[in-house]
Amino acid sequence: MPDPMDLWVTTANGFEGYRITRYLGVVRGITVRSRSVVGTFAAGIQTLFGGNISIYTELAEQARSEAYQLMQRHAREMGANGVVAMRYDATEMAQGVTEVLAYGTAVVIERATDAAATGAGAGPRPA
Repeated sequence: MPDPMDLWVTTANGFEGYRITRYLGVVRGITVRSRSVVGTFAAGIQTLFGGNISIYTELAEQARSEAYQLMQRHAREMGANGVVAMRYDATEMAQGVTEVLAYGTAVVIERATDAAATGAGAGPRPA
């Protein structure tokens, strides 16, 4: 069985070599971010030159990371050691204000003891 402090997360519906013993329900992490005036100005300058707008890329990555960490905390609070079917979603709530949501299904997993439990569609092996 995975260390209770570990939380395995996958976009698949399971983990190869492990079986889901309990489904605990939906878990989520939500953050709402806005662009600062300085960030918007700097991004405006970057758009003049084309290519990756690193200010927005960094903001998006920070928002996803925070939402992911909040989802993990929610799963641990429910007693999960895994999250399956994890997804991200984002919604613009107002101009320059975006909600980022990380969500999935909290589960309890344990190492599979028989070949039948590791059949097709079991998903990726955890790292």
